Amino acid sequence: MPLPAKQIELDFKKLGVSADILNVLKSLKLDTPTPIQIKSIPVALSGQDMVGVAQTGTGKTFAFGIPMIERLLIEHGQGLVLLPTRELALQVDENLRKLGSRLGLRTAALIGGQAIGSQVQALKRNPHIFICTPGRLIDHLKRGWVKLNYVKVLVLDEADMMFDMGFAPQIEEIMKSVPKKRQTLLFSATMPRPILRLAAAHMNMPIHIEVAPPGTTVEFVEQEMYVMKKEDKYKQLENILKEHKGSVLVFSRTKHGAKHLANNLKQSRHQVAEIHSNLSFNQRKESMSGFKSKKYRILIATDIAARGIDVSGIELVVNYDLPDNSEDYVHRIGRTARAGKAGKAISFATPNQWKDIRNIERLINKKLTLTKFAELEEANTRPTMRRYGRTMSFGRSAARRPGGMGRRRR
Repeated sequence: MPLPAKQIELDFKKLGVSADILNVLKSLKLDTPTPIQIKSIPVALSGQDMVGVAQTGTGKTFAFGIPMIERLLIEHGQGLVLLPTRELALQVDENLRKLGSRLGLRTAALIGGQAIGSQVQALKRNPHIFICTPGRLIDHLKRGWVKLNYVKVLVLDEADMMFDMGFAPQIEEIMKSVPKKRQTLLFSATMPRPILRLAAAHMNMPIHIEVAPPGTTVEFVEQEMYVMKKEDKYKQLENILKEHKGSVLVFSRTKHGAKHLANNLKQSRHQVAEIHSNLSFNQRKESMSGFKSKKYRILIATDIAARGIDVSGIELVVNYDLPDNSEDYVHRIGRTARAGKAGKAISFATPNQWKDIRNIERLINKKLTLTKFAELEEANTRPTMRRYGRTMSFGRSAARRPGGMGRRRR
C-alpha cells in the first residue's frame, strides 16, 4: 500500500549523501532533491552503471555530480564528464565547482574555442574531474597532455544530442582510453537505438531509470501556436515583445535567420543578443552572460542552444520557426517555467505546417491552443484543416487582436 505523499518525501540525507556535501548543499540553499536526483543518487552511490532518461533542466548535473564527488573523495581517482556543446560543458563545470570547491575539488574544462594553453595549465593542477567536449578531449589525448588511466566514474550527458551531432566515432575512441573497470552513468532526453547499443557495448548491466519520459513538457508552461503567413511573423513578434516585458528567448531554425532577426530587432532599438554556430566561442559566451545579467532582454538562438541555456526567470519562449525535430520543441520550451515558476511558449507556424503541429502534439500528448491571424489564401488549406479535425481557438477576433490582419482586402 503506497504511503501518503508527505511520508515519501525525501531529503538529500536520506539518499545517502555525506555530511560534508550536505553542508555544501545547505549553503547553496538546496534542500529538496529533484525526481531525477532521488532516483539517480542512491544508484550512483552504490557504484552501479546507470542509464537515466530525463529532460534538460531537471537537475541532472547534481544527480551525477553529488555521487561522483562522494566516490572520488573515498576512492580517489578521477571523473570524466562528456557533453556535446561548449555551453553545456561550461555550465556543468560551474555547477560542479560550486558543489566541490569547498571540499578541495579541482576541475578542468576541455572545450573547443578556448586557448589550449590555459587548458594545459588547468591540467597541470592535477584536476579531479575533466569536463569535456569529445573533439577537444581527443586533441589533448593525441598530444599526450591528458591520461585517463585513473578515471573511476565516466558520465555521458545529453547522449542523444552527442549522437545527433555526429560524435559517435569520438565517443568510441575515448572509450578505448578509459579503464574497463569503472562506473559509467549515461543521461539522455531520448533513448534512440545508437545509445542502447552504446549501453550494451560499454556498460555493465546498467540500471535504467526514467523521469519525465520523452515528450514531457515542463509543468507550468502555457503553450500556444500562432498560425500565419510567413511574411507576417516579424510583425507578430514585435507585438508579442510589446505585451511581454520580461526576458524573451526566441528560437530561429537557421543561424542566418537568427542573425537577420537579431539585426532587425536591434534596428527597432531592442536590447538583443544572438547565439549560433557562426559566432566565436567568446561571442557566444558574451551573449549568454549578457542575457543572464539582463543586459540583453532578448536572446535569439538556434537549436545549438536549446539544451545549453540555463537561465532563471525567462518569461517567454518564442519559436519563430518550428524546429526540424519535434523533440527539440520540448527542449526549447523547457527554458521557461523552470523551478516551479510559470512561463509561456508561443510558436509560429505557417499554413503548410499542419503535419509538424500534429507531430508535436503527438509527442507531448496534448492539444495546443491554435490562434489564426490571417485569412489563408491557398484553396487546399480549408480541406486540410477539415481533415485535421480541429476546432481552432481564435480567442479575440483577428480584427481586434493586436497585430491582427482582419479580413484580407481584395
